Amino acid sequence: MQGRVYPSSSAASSPETLLCTDCGSVAGESAHSQLFIVCVTISPAEHGSGTRVLGEMDKPLISRHRVDSDGSLAEPPSGAPKVGILGSGDFARSLATRLVGSGFSVVVGSRNPKRTAGLFPSSTQVTFQEEAVRSPGVIFVAVFREHYSSLCGLSDQLAGKILVDVSNPTEQEHLQHRESNAEYLASLFPTCTVVKAFNVISAWTLQAGPRDGNRQVPICSDQPEAKHIISEMVHAMGFMPLDMGSLASAREVEAMPLRLLPAWKVPALLALGLFVCFFAYNFIRDVLQPYVQEGKNKFYKLPVSVVNTTLPCVAYVLLSLVYLPGVLAAALQLQRGTKYRRFPDWLDHWLQHRKQIGLLSFFCATLHALYSFCLPLRRSHRYDLVNLAVKQVLTNKSHIWVEEEVWRMEIYLSLGVLALGTLSLLAITSLPSIANSLNWREFSFVQSTLGFVALVLSTLHTLTYGWTRAFEESRYKFYLPPTFTLTLLVPCVVILAKGLFLLRCFRLRLAKIRRGWEKDSAVKFMLPNDSILTEKTSHV
Repeated sequence: MQGRVYPSSSAASSPETLLCTDCGSVAGESAHSQLFIVCVTISPAEHGSGTRVLGEMDKPLISRHRVDSDGSLAEPPSGAPKVGILGSGDFARSLATRLVGSGFSVVVGSRNPKRTAGLFPSSTQVTFQEEAVRSPGVIFVAVFREHYSSLCGLSDQLAGKILVDVSNPTEQEHLQHRESNAEYLASLFPTCTVVKAFNVISAWTLQAGPRDGNRQVPICSDQPEAKHIISEMVHAMGFMPLDMGSLASAREVEAMPLRLLPAWKVPALLALGLFVCFFAYNFIRDVLQPYVQEGKNKFYKLPVSVVNTTLPCVAYVLLSLVYLPGVLAAALQLQRGTKYRRFPDWLDHWLQHRKQIGLLSFFCATLHALYSFCLPLRRSHRYDLVNLAVKQVLTNKSHIWVEEEVWRMEIYLSLGVLALGTLSLLAITSLPSIANSLNWREFSFVQSTLGFVALVLSTLHTLTYGWTRAFEESRYKFYLPPTFTLTLLVPCVVILAKGLFLLRCFRLRLAKIRRGWEKDSAVKFMLPNDSILTEKTSHV
């Protein structure tokens, strides 16, 4: 019954580990290597009507009815669409639980119904595969790709029905086979309509509900009617369908669960590379130089002290790299005199990874703060305090107070706390739940204006830390300058460039370009008289 939503009930499923009796997989794993065919009874007349009895968003997807500890659910409403699932794995059980809770009548087809009946809700009918595919109009089968051929004996019963493929290949299978699992299934059953869906939803998400996982369900098929039917089912189950086009997109959809943080690969490698470089540089200065020239063993500094010296360097440089591509993009727009030319690929990718780079900067800054709190707890620090006290007694110095150092440390720590607090605000607003609650001006103010403030505060924090050390000859160990002088290079360039773009000649020209003006255009372009409007133009 297309467009009809039934009152749903929920199962408080237990997260205990279960063993699949068909494939031997462990409960809790996503069905990345399984195929499920769901059967829904939909008459042609009802499909063409498009009548919606109840509003999808007006009814709660999960009812307040509690369920028994055995996972049984209440009986579905009379006249509910029938859904058949061929297979008895973990994903099949979760799918059946979700479908029953969403108001569907579920029939499960298994090779051994008596053995697997206890795995499903009591309201689910568990029978043989031939009986499970007899009446429904949409069919789901839960088998691995290599067992697709075992379903050929059901070809006559499956003719004219919709097959929903929710399987995922392994990474090796994805590289080995040129065609997707869904396309392979369509080649085995040419009289059926194959729809790819639910492959990015885990078994746990089906049981716990979409509130605990991604709500989007990519759907692709060569038949728009079949996609519409499955989209209605997705809505009824509490998820959001995402049309991915024809079945040729199934290979791309199946590759989604195989990706491991694709947007974080380059930023993580960048942060790791910076950490290794700065760690090696600090090791040479703080550990190797005293050992070679003075014979002092300071290798104990490696776990805490050297790491704590390296982390702020990485965080500071990463924060500056968040705003450097915006400066480069603005310079290119000024040089080209238009905003309609594409940026180079390397700059375009850099702009897209700014969020991840900023979050890694916040992560390193947070670690630096934690390590700094641990410095007084070290045994070596206590020994240094005792040695300093003994030295003070031997030299008859009853009072040690350097006014300049006291003020420097107070300002240095205060600026560091302010920088970390501002950076924390940037990290929080990067969360989708927070970012979606802000309008564009608010989000731009936090990410652009407050981000630049965080960079300035970090620069002042670094300068007060270094103070006059950059001009002391004793600080150049092995003729290498202090580490903080190296970290100041990129941030200072960004700050100076930002200040340069605030000049009226550059600011007005850049504002015109971002409002559509082109250097070689014959059309005259006038900025609004209100100078405030020029400040509200979007920033790169």
